[in-house]
Amino acid sequence: MFEVKDYLENRKGRLYIGGVSAEGLADEFGTPTYVYSEERIRANYDRLLNAFKRHYKDSELYYPIKCNNNLAVLNLVRGLGAGADCSSPAEVYLAKKAGFKRSRILYSGNYLRDDEMQFALKEGLHINLDDLSQIDRLMKHAGKKKPGFLCLRINPGMGAGKFKNLVFAGPDAKFGVIDKHVEAAYRKAKEHGVKRFGIHMMTGSCITEDDYFVGITERLMDLAGPIARKLGISFEFVDIGGGFGIAYQPGEKELDVDYIGKRVVEVFTKKCDQYGLGRPTLKIEPGRYVVGDAGVLLTRVTSLKQAYKKFVGVDAGMNTLLRPALYGAYHQMFVANKLNEARTEKVNVVGPICENSDQLAKDRELPPAEVGDVIAILNGGAYGFGMGSQYNTRPRSAEVLVHAGKAELIRERETFADIDRHVRVPKRLRAGKP
Repeated sequence: MFEVKDYLENRKGRLYIGGVSAEGLADEFGTPTYVYSEERIRANYDRLLNAFKRHYKDSELYYPIKCNNNLAVLNLVRGLGAGADCSSPAEVYLAKKAGFKRSRILYSGNYLRDDEMQFALKEGLHINLDDLSQIDRLMKHAGKKKPGFLCLRINPGMGAGKFKNLVFAGPDAKFGVIDKHVEAAYRKAKEHGVKRFGIHMMTGSCITEDDYFVGITERLMDLAGPIARKLGISFEFVDIGGGFGIAYQPGEKELDVDYIGKRVVEVFTKKCDQYGLGRPTLKIEPGRYVVGDAGVLLTRVTSLKQAYKKFVGVDAGMNTLLRPALYGAYHQMFVANKLNEARTEKVNVVGPICENSDQLAKDRELPPAEVGDVIAILNGGAYGFGMGSQYNTRPRSAEVLVHAGKAELIRERETFADIDRHVRVPKRLRAGKP
């Protein structure tokens, strides 16, 4: 999202989020604070899943916990009917705490440690391995209680993403069983006694080309079909992953999810018929599309500096929102109390971290900002808080959920005590009392 619309409102030049004043939220909960719209999350979820279910009833949405792991958000999407895609034991812990059933959790860790494999087996999860070499290790840990079901994450040899580091398949990607090893991997699993199978891919993140999803689905089906026929196996589900992008920049194209759902299902069912795969469940794993544009990061202007260029200092930094420093990502910004004022200044919006990469926006046109103004940074719902840190010894921000014109605190702001809560100092090093 790059403009004030939908759950964002312009009321006489002031920003409202889900019917609640952005300035009021900043005053009540402090800054920096992430604010999420429950209504927007619900609408995004329904829009995307229904785009597939209209054409293929047995379609399911699995939400990747890594995208935004707040328990309130997890409870919300679980209540909407989502399954959970988990990449670590701690994500499984959160998924279970949010009420996801084990049968609705797909454990998709990569480069797993032995104890992580043992954990997944003990929990009785659906396990999704991403390398041929992991199969023997998993079965060794399973002993006589070998899993009856196994899924494999495939690297189909091609991928895409908004940034280079968001491409998760192809020759330079660390993920997945490469295409020439897929048959051997399923054969090995079958030899170990596995009788039920899934097939999965996740080829990139924040993709905004509609036809990409059609082409990559066809590629996966053309790998799955011949192997199923040759090995005499069937797939309970085909998981085409996520990667459904959102518009971050003005003028950027938004996905036509109705077109994508229709065309992906057409290719999927055609290939199922071609290879005799029956009608497996079709799964998708959107995170960013569900929560990304439902989140706004509120930060307060702390100082103004005129140097070789003008800098607007705010209290959110790369410790709060890492994406601009990590990827050079663009996030649209509004001065919350100056929506109707012209953007007459070109500034760099910078945080308080001791790194010159701590610049949330460069050469950005904004209305003249004053110390104390609240700046709203859009599209903060995905990979925002979750990628945050305590760098420069700064406590993490708060999180708030707005619903029906009311705001609820869903994560308390950290305090100084949270910085050293788990630190232990040997007695010989402790300072005496002052």
